[in-house]
Amino acid sequence: MTPTTPTGVPFKPKHAWQRIPRLSPPKRPAAERVGDFREIDLLFDEGSIREQASRCLQCPEPLCRTGCPLKNRIPEWIALAAEGRFLEAAAVSNLTSNMPEICSRVCPQERLCEGACILNARSAPVAIGAVEKFINEYALARGMIEILRGAANGRRVAVVGSGPGGMACADELVKRGYAVVVFESLAIPGGLLVNGIPAFKLEKAVVERRIKLLRESGVDFRLGVTVGRDVSLGALRSDFDAVFLAFGAQYPKPLGVPGAELAGVFDALPFLIQKNVGGLGGSAPIDVEGKRVAVVGGGDTAMDCLRTAVRCGAREAVCVYRRDLANMPGSRKEYQNALEEGARFLFLTNPVAVEGDASGHVTQVRCVQMELGQPDASGRRRPKPVPGSDFVVPAEAVLVAFGFDPVPLPSLDDLVAIAANDWGGVVVDQNQMTNLPGVFAGGDLVRGPSLVVHAVVDGRRAAEGIDRYLSAQSNCRPTRSELAVCQP
Repeated sequence: MTPTTPTGVPFKPKHAWQRIPRLSPPKRPAAERVGDFREIDLLFDEGSIREQASRCLQCPEPLCRTGCPLKNRIPEWIALAAEGRFLEAAAVSNLTSNMPEICSRVCPQERLCEGACILNARSAPVAIGAVEKFINEYALARGMIEILRGAANGRRVAVVGSGPGGMACADELVKRGYAVVVFESLAIPGGLLVNGIPAFKLEKAVVERRIKLLRESGVDFRLGVTVGRDVSLGALRSDFDAVFLAFGAQYPKPLGVPGAELAGVFDALPFLIQKNVGGLGGSAPIDVEGKRVAVVGGGDTAMDCLRTAVRCGAREAVCVYRRDLANMPGSRKEYQNALEEGARFLFLTNPVAVEGDASGHVTQVRCVQMELGQPDASGRRRPKPVPGSDFVVPAEAVLVAFGFDPVPLPSLDDLVAIAANDWGGVVVDQNQMTNLPGVFAGGDLVRGPSLVVHAVVDGRRAAEGIDRYLSAQSNCRPTRSELAVCQP
């Protein structure tokens, strides 16, 4: 008898992809979702998840694992999901990822695991992200995500920053028996997961749930503490056996054209922080209601600004980007969502000046048309201006989304002793350790602006490096919590 999928579609296990089309998860209608900040993507039902998972070929050398920075055991939990063994699938998923329910929401799967899927040569890739999200939400809803805490080893580690890198490092360390204290400068934990990624992509309750699990495992969060101001790196090195720095890269790249100083020109992150967490942004309110908003840039931050501006009542939200769609770094899924929600895109368009009225407030962005030349060092074709092609884009607000550089390390703290490269990124070795013994770093602070999953990778690698570093210390060296002298 020929086997069938849960909805009765016949298939042979190796050829299900020929009979079952790839589906995207259901979404809330655009007209509804622009009125709030709730997540737009819904979960598949169990039958649809089993069908989508059954499309996997179970390759002997799975390229999806190669494409995943975490090297997640994707074929294993895909196979379990296809059989309806969702709890077992989630357990396997959590073996290699510290926050799969978050990564499944914010990772650009089309550039990672799904982009590497062998089915791209013949059909559409397996819906890996949708399956990952479903199995973990299924397990979390039933309280079946195991909280792991190793036997206390008497050593303490300070983690600076509560974003994805800090959370992953803390999670791995408590599993190894370390006492972990996470220092966060804001009043709520989560880093850019909370204050930088809009809730329509990642609802705050999802991050809060993961923080709660970390607290239950023994991680201590100390909020409103800025290292370099409220406590020095030297004090942390004195009080802890090791330190992991994971406070990100949030120094905005400048617009760099005449008129950039006009009222109404804002950096992207303060705008997003205000709309995500209210007053925690620490700057004057940025009101775009009823205004024409120009967003400069083509990455995911630009997509977030466009979609947030629409939800905040902007009269118009238009993206100004100097390359074409094929060379735009932003997620295609986010681009499509922005289009559905009413945003416009001006490709091959480069701002050359911001112009304003007599009161010094922006009224328009002067732009020039671009054409693409030869590829640059990034592999994307280099844009060059078309002579005589100047035109203006009306705008009462301009949001600059060119990306970020690492925050300059405080010059008055011994953080300044940490070696950095020529663009300000912290230099680390293969164990994520800086030039200061026992001080580790990872995420955007090291890489520059990157993906959440890369920060998780660095956090996990740093935890391994910290464990290796401290384990290499003399066995007779007492831990900070020991009161007796170690006996040989």
